[in-house]
Amino acid sequence: MNAPDRFELFLLGPGEKKIDERPVAAMANTSDFLIKKEDHTLGNLLAEHLKMHPQVLMAGYKVSHPNVPEMFVRVQTNGEITPKEAVVSVLKDLLKMFSNLSQEFIREFELRRVVEARRNDDANPGQG
Repeated sequence: MNAPDRFELFLLGPGEKKIDERPVAAMANTSDFLIKKEDHTLGNLLAEHLKMHPQVLMAGYKVSHPNVPEMFVRVQTNGEITPKEAVVSVLKDLLKMFSNLSQEFIREFELRRVVEARRNDDANPGQG
């Protein structure tokens, strides 16, 4: 089969860099980022949040092929910050957002577990 080993799609090899920035000479305040071992899951999320950043004029991504584990992101800013600063800022915000989501999920899960335990205790009062 022509498909790569599953681990090659998400684990970095020895000495392999996760992200590489290449400034675009033909466009002011624009950089291309090649992000290894990522796909549409991160690409769409990153591009959409970059578009919401106040200093970003344009952001987009593409994945060349499902069997090629890399994603291409282009970012253009208004010049107040660099494209790299915009990407770093958005990634930090996303990390905070997902950390909060994780905490809320765990809290909700634990609350539901307590409620279910009480329901079981109320349904079976002589056991336990």
